[in-house]
Amino acid sequence: MSVSHTLLYGQTLLDKEVRLDHFTGTTGNILDLISKQGGFTFAHSNHIDIGRKVTIEAGNATVRTWLDRIFGAGKIDYVVSQNKIILRPRDKAKSTGNLHTISGYVKDAKTGEALIGVNVIIQELASVGATTNAYGFYSITVAAGNYTAAAQFIGYETKSVAVELTQNVKVDFEIQENVTQLDVVEVTAEKEDANVTDLTMGVTKIDMKEVDKIPVIFGEKDILKIIQLRPGVKSAGEGNSGFHVRGGAADQNLILLDEATVYNASHLLGFFSVFNGDALKDVTLYKSGQPAEFGGRLSSVLDIRMKDGNDKKFGVEGGIDVIASRLKLEGPIAKGKGSFMISGRRTYADLFLGLSPDTSVSQSTIYFYDLNAKANYRIDDNNRIYLSGYFGKDVLGDPDDRGYIKWGNATGTVRWNHLFSEKMFSNTSLIFSNYHYDIDTDLGGVKGKVISRIQDYNFKQDFQYFPNTQSELKFGFNSVYHRITPGTITSTSTEEAKGFDIPLKLAWNNAAYISHQWKPSNIFGLEYGVRLSSFSILGPGTFYTYNASGEAVDSTSYSKGEFAKTYFNVEPRVSASFMINDRSSIKTAYERNTQNLHLISNATSDNPTDLWIPSSLNVKPQIGDQVSLGYFRNFRNNTYEFSTEVYYRHLQNQIDYKDGAELNFNENVEAELLFGEGRAYGIEFFLKKRVGRLNGWIGYTLARTEKKIAGINNGQYYPAKQDRTHDISVVGIYELSKKLTLSATWVYYTGNAVTFPSGKYEIDGRVYNYYTERNGYRMPDYHRLDIAVTWLRKKTEKFESSWNFSLYNAYGRQNAYAINFKPLDADRMQAIQTTLFRWVPSISYNFKF
Repeated sequence: MSVSHTLLYGQTLLDKEVRLDHFTGTTGNILDLISKQGGFTFAHSNHIDIGRKVTIEAGNATVRTWLDRIFGAGKIDYVVSQNKIILRPRDKAKSTGNLHTISGYVKDAKTGEALIGVNVIIQELASVGATTNAYGFYSITVAAGNYTAAAQFIGYETKSVAVELTQNVKVDFEIQENVTQLDVVEVTAEKEDANVTDLTMGVTKIDMKEVDKIPVIFGEKDILKIIQLRPGVKSAGEGNSGFHVRGGAADQNLILLDEATVYNASHLLGFFSVFNGDALKDVTLYKSGQPAEFGGRLSSVLDIRMKDGNDKKFGVEGGIDVIASRLKLEGPIAKGKGSFMISGRRTYADLFLGLSPDTSVSQSTIYFYDLNAKANYRIDDNNRIYLSGYFGKDVLGDPDDRGYIKWGNATGTVRWNHLFSEKMFSNTSLIFSNYHYDIDTDLGGVKGKVISRIQDYNFKQDFQYFPNTQSELKFGFNSVYHRITPGTITSTSTEEAKGFDIPLKLAWNNAAYISHQWKPSNIFGLEYGVRLSSFSILGPGTFYTYNASGEAVDSTSYSKGEFAKTYFNVEPRVSASFMINDRSSIKTAYERNTQNLHLISNATSDNPTDLWIPSSLNVKPQIGDQVSLGYFRNFRNNTYEFSTEVYYRHLQNQIDYKDGAELNFNENVEAELLFGEGRAYGIEFFLKKRVGRLNGWIGYTLARTEKKIAGINNGQYYPAKQDRTHDISVVGIYELSKKLTLSATWVYYTGNAVTFPSGKYEIDGRVYNYYTERNGYRMPDYHRLDIAVTWLRKKTEKFESSWNFSLYNAYGRQNAYAINFKPLDADRMQAIQTTLFRWVPSISYNFKF
């Protein structure tokens, strides 16, 4: 066995696109045409028949594709040597000989960070390759022979390795980031037509470089705001980090940070997300075709991975903007074996408030901070451990209201990667997640405190097995213990005052899964699997059963650890892809998801005091079935990507509220709930330009989301509050020069469905509003233009910096944040619109050394 390295800049010769006209002649004639167009030469064995007559049709295709069409896919080996392609008959040993495995890790050459989603291909075998997993590992099994393995990844130079495969071999790649500024080069190293050939659909990966350039409010880069610019993903509203995916409610998104659940992803009541972009490595959103390893939410999975840290040298990165400052430190624990990363962020809005002459303002408090930390260490070639965590808090206080509210998330993850063999990878995780809010009050001299918590203790075991080049098997299980404190109110003053305590809620969630990805040819691929889950409500406590009127008709008491109720669910998943030709494909997917944790809220924006409750005797698990179909097409050698997807979702056990429901600090809140079904359907269009000085995308969604619940709108379907007919986003990034980039976004969407009063009536001297249909009105349509300029200062080997100037809502549209009603006279009411932002300019400075 021998291995040698060759660096291929941008593209291999086989990936170069060549245009040929209609031609009839010998294979030798056609090889001459290709070599002249491509600027390279061919060499071939005497066993290659170059005198055979063939006819080709006019078109654009890669050199590899033309050769496959001439000689037949898989019959000839193509070996690249400098500016020459060598053709030789396929060695029979490669079809009938012993099988061996090429496996290893792919890392960033500069930082040592493991890279997720890198395509590692065998250049001589057109259909053979693998994608690195969440820890940068890949495995490819082929017959003995001589091969060229190449690692290809967006934004990086392709690196190839010549391998004489006579036994299992470990090949690690360290690939260099492409130093050219223009995106035209950054995309060429990507696997050709990745969005077309990949098996999955409904998956969005966020490019962290785009996050730095796209304008956002106050200049604070925010991945959740970027996600909302993609089709099928809708903003929850102005100044809101919440989002809706294909008609789902905000709580139907599973948000994971290094595998830990984040229950409230918002800072400052929704204006910012809790995710500091400096600390993030990979962000993937699953709208459909969710892998069987994920479960617990109906609509989507947002899988976020933190950076591991630089294991080669120490570095500092940060930024200052009008609302917050950031600082990140990273470096090796042991050079080449382990690293750490610590990233912190804090606002200073409270410092500006202190400058106000108005004491009601200067004595107010409003700020947030967060901290990301991660460390990893390679014990040996088969074992690596990771430790990561997040801690964030918001504080909001108003001296006139004599109260403070504090809320935040804390997560911790310990992981152990173990390599059983070249074909078997495992990860074991211990995960902790906590969301809490505390309210301190001082009303009339009576001091009180409100506490609420939701905590998860999770054990998770995942396995990945690569039996051959056509198959990949994933299986595993996880067990989560939920501890929910809905609300505890205590008096902290010396005066006599009664407290209030909503009983603790305990639940145990277990799941096992298995999935198989099978790609027998370049044309067809299939992934299928199943997730088996159980959810148990535990004692101690007294559990009530309510009738349709909300009256308790039965109660049962359970002691500590007793099972009050257990729900079992089977969740099948299947997706398939079919290549129409080398530039287009059709994909389809079906999945079932269940959800046993439910957010109880009638707020239109992120509210830190929203209540999470588990499934119970009255609240059954929500169940969602989704079927989707998509067409994917690329143009001009992956310059343009186009896709359209249609979907239909049927939802069971959906939750809404009775008129006038009391949701806050209500021990019997389940009596205020109504249950029924829902449906969501729509079509999404996406066009992206990836190459050139001007790039960006256009997304459009036409959709409908409805509920049907007994006791609301006479049992007829009505719009869910997140229902939006039209949603459009346009993103443009233009590189004026290597140092100056102009970017802009424009969004338009139909207003949310809302319930407005239709009139008023008076009883015993009191005036009440009269309501007709639930969600029978619409907020005004929303649209906004944001622009930004990024100026890259002189970059040296040790230091780089940039300035970003942005303008949020450039043409000053007064979009409605809320509409309230007040009496105008004895017979009429007046609607009052509240607008948050007119124009918001901002400036930020970023540095790295």
